[in-house]
Amino acid sequence: MSERIPKINELIHHHIAELLPREVDFKQGVFVTVAKVDTTPDLRYTRIFISIFPIKETPYVLATLKKERGVLQRKLNGKLHMKPLPRIVFQSDDTEEKADEVERLLRTL
Repeated sequence: MSERIPKINELIHHHIAELLPREVDFKQGVFVTVAKVDTTPDLRYTRIFISIFPIKETPYVLATLKKERGVLQRKLNGKLHMKPLPRIVFQSDDTEEKADEVERLLRTL
């Protein structure tokens, strides 16, 4: 199995985590971190899973990232030296919410 995709995921994770606080101005009290990056094997797309705090700000954050995606894509493309350049898609990481749900269910048992 090729190590290329995991290395690309790591590289994109690093660059996006660096770009987000510099390029996107979220309202005060909203914290956004890159949780995971998943690039397709054909390198056409890369899903960037983001963790948002507080969770209730998820719609606001996703709308802001959608609006700023072009700027982030251009900045990322300038840092990546590969072809094809994957198109970024932002997605909320709901791992923590699911873990809380499982924990709640276990407590009720």
